[in-house]
Amino acid sequence: MTALASSIKHDIAAAYAAWDSAFNKADARAIAATYVSDAKLLPPTHQVISGPTEIESFFAGLFASGFADHRLVVIDAGGDEKIVYGTAHWSANGRTADGASQPAGGIATHVFERQPDGSLKLKLHTFN
Repeated sequence: MTALASSIKHDIAAAYAAWDSAFNKADARAIAATYVSDAKLLPPTHQVISGPTEIESFFAGLFASGFADHRLVVIDAGGDEKIVYGTAHWSANGRTADGASQPAGGIATHVFERQPDGSLKLKLHTFN
């Protein structure tokens, strides 16, 4: 079981690194591609955002408002061969109304589905 747990944590860390890379390139389409077709994104705005098209639009809006420099740091990871979860501290830099940099951050929860090729795609993502 320890080997599976170690492998899951490694897979989550790799998924987080890829997600951060897409975010830090302001590539909303690449971020959306990391979600399954029926994924849900639950941001602190209390919206329920469904599927890659709406998720892409959400992140495009964040990029337009000046968010950058995203980083996910694993708190915990677990699951099995099909469904895995990760919790993370997240941080990013936003912009105030006058354009000054403003740090943001919180806690995120991610539920992934393992794909036939072994990769992970997000099924549920919530953050505060």
